[in-house]
Amino acid sequence: MKFVVKLGGAALEKPELLTAIGKAITDLVADGNQVAIVHGGGVQLTKTLALMGKKSEFISGLRVTDAETRDVALMVLAGRVNKSLVAALGQQGQSAVGISGGDGHVFRARKKKTTPDLGFVGEIAATDPRWLDAIWKMGAVPVISSIALGFDGEYYNINADEMAAACAICTQADALVFLTDVPGVKGADGSVMRWLSLKEIPALEKQAVISGGMLPKLNACRDALLGGVKRVRILPAEAAAVLPDLCTSRVNDGTEVMVA
Repeated sequence: MKFVVKLGGAALEKPELLTAIGKAITDLVADGNQVAIVHGGGVQLTKTLALMGKKSEFISGLRVTDAETRDVALMVLAGRVNKSLVAALGQQGQSAVGISGGDGHVFRARKKKTTPDLGFVGEIAATDPRWLDAIWKMGAVPVISSIALGFDGEYYNINADEMAAACAICTQADALVFLTDVPGVKGADGSVMRWLSLKEIPALEKQAVISGGMLPKLNACRDALLGGVKRVRILPAEAAAVLPDLCTSRVNDGTEVMVA
């Protein structure tokens, strides 16, 4: 089976959690699965920008990205964060190849048109999974940072949830899993919703039950499901150990997002 695992930056802040995630993904590969990791790094990027005296601003869960912020994102996401994930997998004996979405033109971007303007924030315009297939054929795990190259020659900061969905669609993945720093999608009563259908999302958004960073995540879930991905799950990173059992056993952690 093919798995795309999206990993947020918060999980990378905890070495023991990163080790557990590395082991779970290594176990998935050992079971004969092909796994790709798409990662963000918003926590690390915000910290680095703060050290530079630059304040981070978000609109609807997306980072406002001027040219300087974009360049720092390229350095942090495609550099330190990406290579720390490659190292975590290597520590488990699993080979991995770290790339940015712009490498090999795996993901091409165009500027995201928004009001107000978000700067160098892009959306996926085209995909070419041949390099991912090549990495898989070598028994390795592609580790992809959420930066993509535009047709205008500029690098764009891409929401990692959106890139993960695009990755799952273009590789015809069987499952897309979002490892997050929250237990799942919470309903109006504050409890985690074990199942969430796409038709329920607009009402939850209108009632402001879901907001902020969860909005692009659920949009990505919708895109993946409508794009042919069979299973989409939002899973707390602390429960990463269940990844090898996700498609064969009953899993009670997180939220399963379904078409209906």
